[in-house]
Amino acid sequence: MAYVICAALLLGAVALLISNVIQERLRQQRVMQRLDGEKTGPSKLSLWMRAVGNSSAGQRSVSMDTETQTLLNRVGWRTASQRSLFAAFQIGTPLALAGLVFLGHEVFFPRSGNLLVVLLCGLAVGYLLPKRMLAYAAKKRQQDVAIEVSTFIPLLRILFESGMAVEQALRVLSTEGRQLLPVLTGELRVVLARVDSGLELSQELNKTASLLDVDEFNDTCVILQQLIQQGGGAMKSLQSLKELLDDRRMTRMEEYISKMSAKMSVVMMAFLFPALMIVLAGPSFVAISRAFTS
Repeated sequence: MAYVICAALLLGAVALLISNVIQERLRQQRVMQRLDGEKTGPSKLSLWMRAVGNSSAGQRSVSMDTETQTLLNRVGWRTASQRSLFAAFQIGTPLALAGLVFLGHEVFFPRSGNLLVVLLCGLAVGYLLPKRMLAYAAKKRQQDVAIEVSTFIPLLRILFESGMAVEQALRVLSTEGRQLLPVLTGELRVVLARVDSGLELSQELNKTASLLDVDEFNDTCVILQQLIQQGGGAMKSLQSLKELLDDRRMTRMEEYISKMSAKMSVVMMAFLFPALMIVLAGPSFVAISRAFTS
């Protein structure tokens, strides 16, 4: 019990020290916001998390891992505040999980003697958990982009047939298609903002396609670059790409249905077949057992 009290006091002292450092950073940020003329700022929790993420340890945890930076780009977290928020999660999750593991170990298994191993396992799981969640979110966003491309291509063809250029069509879709294509329109707004700052449209489309790493969107960007360079002659390519994407989607659905039918057959064999055997063969087994006992 004395060890638990000492550990709790030590954790409280460390938390108090960290809180003082964070409060000082928050005061500095508030002063900078007032100097910049900002009247309303974010909440205290977001400021606290950004202060943790902007620390040297938080920036080092994100910058030293190239895979994390790639996943952040695919999720769409490309600003400094969003990266600092993930850095705060990257630092806080291992500490919080290690604290919970320590309390659970001292409450339920106080005499096991494996406290160091348990704490190391908690720290390792807490460090890997935010990255795995980020990878899942990036994969989900890639799937959303692949689904939205099948709707994005017919809308592009309609706008091109009405006489619009590539940039005009993309601007119309970025403003009018937010509800229909939420992920792609967000990426298009970023691309068009860079184009307004003086960059070239084809290069920005290529960069966005390489960041998202979705085959369907990569093929679409290649056709758009061809339209930008040649000025026409790619309508048939868009139609062929649309048909190819529909065929791929139909093939994936057929594979999913075939796998689902196999899984359902396994479930039927595991649950329905024993009940069927009991109903059909149960009376015969009961009769045979009664005959032997008599």
